[in-house]
Amino acid sequence: MNSSNPIALTITFIDPDLTSEELDDEVVQLLGELSDRSDIESVDRVRDPNPPDGNKSVGGFLTGLLKAEVNPANALKVLGYLGDRLGNKPISFEVEGNGKKLKVSASSREELEFAIQKAKEFIEAA
Repeated sequence: MNSSNPIALTITFIDPDLTSEELDDEVVQLLGELSDRSDIESVDRVRDPNPPDGNKSVGGFLTGLLKAEVNPANALKVLGYLGDRLGNKPISFEVEGNGKKLKVSASSREELEFAIQKAKEFIEAA
């Protein structure tokens, strides 16, 4: 992995039992936690590139999405944190680095641990 190019992590909360507001609450809570971490370069909600007609909101965001950029040297540590923090939440996440992408989904701790392992392998090989 080229250590000068950040790794992009896009996390999507996909629990079908939660309302849009509850999904966004999950995003806001995780955003606050990740904002306090020194091993994350940037973190923010994902803006809607195509807001609905008549939307007067200046900052329309996609429901349940969060994007973080991480230095490759810290990526494995951040993935470990996310595994601990999100272990029982249905999520999908995308890891992007050096023009390559890996997208995985998980709805249990076991699936998330497997997905995190695949992401770690992807980061180490990229």
